[in-house]
Amino acid sequence: MDAWWSYIRYDENQDRPAISRAVLLRVARYARPYGWRIALMFATILTITGLTLLPPLLTRALIDEALPNRDFWQLNWLALGMIAVPLINGLVGVGQRYLSAQIGEGIIADLRLALFEHLQRQSLRFFTNSKAGELMARVNNDVVGAQQAITSTLVSVVSNSIALVGTLAIMLTLEWRLTIAGLLILPLFVLPARRVGKVLRRVAREGMTVNAQMSGMMNETLNVDGALLVKLFGRDRHESGRFAERAVAVRDIGIRRALIGRWFFLLLSLVSAIGTAVVFWAGGYLVLTEGMTIGTVVAFVAYLTQLYGPFSELANARVELATSLVSFERVFEVLDLPAEIEDRPGARALGEVRGEIRFDHVWFSYGQADPNGASAPTLSEVERWGDVDAITAAARRREAATNARASNGSAVLGSDGSDGAVRWALRDVDVTIQPGQLVALVGPSGAGKTTLTYLLPRLYDPTKGRICIDGHDLRDVTLHSLSEQIGMVTQETHLFHDTVRANLLYARPHATDEQIVAACRAANIHAFIAELPDGYDTVVGERGYRLSGGEKQRVAIARVLLKDPRILILDEATSALDSESEALIQAALDGAMRGRTSLVIAHRLSTILAADVILVLDRGRLVERGTHAELLARDGLYARLYHTQFRAQLRDQAVLRWTKRDAVS
Repeated sequence: MDAWWSYIRYDENQDRPAISRAVLLRVARYARPYGWRIALMFATILTITGLTLLPPLLTRALIDEALPNRDFWQLNWLALGMIAVPLINGLVGVGQRYLSAQIGEGIIADLRLALFEHLQRQSLRFFTNSKAGELMARVNNDVVGAQQAITSTLVSVVSNSIALVGTLAIMLTLEWRLTIAGLLILPLFVLPARRVGKVLRRVAREGMTVNAQMSGMMNETLNVDGALLVKLFGRDRHESGRFAERAVAVRDIGIRRALIGRWFFLLLSLVSAIGTAVVFWAGGYLVLTEGMTIGTVVAFVAYLTQLYGPFSELANARVELATSLVSFERVFEVLDLPAEIEDRPGARALGEVRGEIRFDHVWFSYGQADPNGASAPTLSEVERWGDVDAITAAARRREAATNARASNGSAVLGSDGSDGAVRWALRDVDVTIQPGQLVALVGPSGAGKTTLTYLLPRLYDPTKGRICIDGHDLRDVTLHSLSEQIGMVTQETHLFHDTVRANLLYARPHATDEQIVAACRAANIHAFIAELPDGYDTVVGERGYRLSGGEKQRVAIARVLLKDPRILILDEATSALDSESEALIQAALDGAMRGRTSLVIAHRLSTILAADVILVLDRGRLVERGTHAELLARDGLYARLYHTQFRAQLRDQAVLRWTKRDAVS
């Protein structure tokens, strides 16, 4: 008991969230399409409540009329009524449950779809800053928690409110003095509900947080990559210990929540028992002194139970509503996250392009989402309590920090006028790529090559500067039309746990079998696929783990060739291939890139030698550009990279050729 009240006192001091009217109105908007079902459900609630009020009256008639008057006809009808009331109530209750399930499941499906679609519109920066397990918890656990408010709490509030009004009306008709006596203890129902509602609200939020943490850990360690890492480093006991910590936290929150609820119901039961005892005594006194009928007292006590029951449920409904609204708030927190990358108003379709690409003095930092220095919001930033919008609060904190830094003169400016406190991934990149050119991006690790290719399909937007295709600023065209013109094979190939055919059709859903085979032949993967047990219908496994690294990359290349884009981006697409496979792929890509503008992050000399122009990046800057011969003659960074990295590839290729020649001879 002391522990329970300590939870309450702690909650009063630490956490005073309010049920926001705006949240309730927002939930109501999702219920609007189900208006006629809701009205019909309310009709069933009225019917059930009205029928529930009849049994005490039937009991009163039995005791005061049928039995004293030995009226067998009335006795028969009263007995039939006792059977008919629960039967009709049960049938109507089935209809009510069907309607409430339709409404609740429908609203939750709409909410889950809105949540998933909104997450799909988030930028890549959002996903790199968020845990997949946390996102899954928002879509699954939190939405299911929100469903409780619709399918259970709403029905409980409406039905108990109607029952409360109806019961009070009948009780006042039977005996107004006993009614007042029964109502005197009702404030004792309200006080525990107010306190416990605050406690359970906070405990519910903590429970969702620790559940999300547990889901996040499972998502990280139970996929193929995580399981492989754990086994390679022998960290299974360590991971079990980490999981045990989270599981224990979930357990403790569950026990705490159950204990608080149990104490709450104990208090409500005690208050109800006190009220019933008072009415028993007062009713008995009136029977003995004023001749009140026994049937009236029995009926009144039955109605008193029906009064305290709905009132207890309404007091508990407030607790349940406060708890359920936490789930809605967590869902709305995600829906309220602004999309960093989205179509501008009036954005137009890009249409067919020639393939000219212009990087116009492009600066980019992964830590900033816009030129004003604002960071992209993440789930951790969006904690809304009461009417406080934490996104706005976070923006204010950043603004205050910026102003403080400026007033203190602590901002360090570089020689180029940039903010020295910002870590730039790209710095003032200014280059034009002509249509149909093959461009090789070269530079040491961390030079900004991958970042440059991520900006072109608008996975990120430049922090400063702009990128144009055929003179069109990428921010002025629709994301869908831009995606149709660009094909990209990323550094880490991702395949779905599905068939080879389904993975290929992801790029072009309506492609014919002939087009699929042609793309796979061009990527030198058709013969391999044909030898698989089920050919193109073979399942590749989780993230394509049933295939080797080179096989996965060739499937990825076939997928992008099936898309047939005007601009092609290859991010180290041949890095996992052996020399023989690379040569075959290189020959296929020569044909695939002909007539297309192609950007290739190349660590292989064969790709670099085939390039029309080589762009050399270093620490985010474009330091050199030209052909292989021109850059060697310049004797700069490219020449150093050539002598330290690429000449070794020439020696390896020469050794391979001599080995093959010796084997043939």
